Amino acid sequence: MIRQVETADVEAITSIYNEYIGNSTITFETEPLTSEMMQSRIVEISASFPYFVFENADGTIEGYCYAHHWKSRAAYDETLETTVYLAPDFIGKGIGKALMQRLIDECRFKGYHALIACITAENQSSRSFHEKLGFKQVSHFVEVGQKFGRQLDVFDYELLL
Repeated sequence: MIRQVETADVEAITSIYNEYIGNSTITFETEPLTSEMMQSRIVEISASFPYFVFENADGTIEGYCYAHHWKSRAAYDETLETTVYLAPDFIGKGIGKALMQRLIDECRFKGYHALIACITAENQSSRSFHEKLGFKQVSHFVEVGQKFGRQLDVFDYELLL
């Protein structure tokens, strides 16, 4: 079931995200977040933008997604950046697609014009995933991030709504 994020989801979301911080280059954050830090982010984002979780029948949060401002200038107000994370055990089961389709539909309904996904170049599965959703690669930034002692490229993908 896809539903709006709730305060009770903070622990599960923090756990999912911290797994990626510590074990991947999918996020460029390098230090795990506390539940308090994540709660602050969730409250701030969900107050103004779509933020969804996928909850299974036993109440386990299997993934989440949200959109937020891409840039802070007023001229970019109709463009949002998207984020989607799944608990590792639930990758490849259609949950990410369902979450992102709900997010895309909600952003379209709310009148946004464009969505941007910022993806580490080596994350081929996310790049393919976004392409299947209709996103197009629009940029390639070379060695703009560093994690685990490596310089990393980033691609931006865009979906016009």
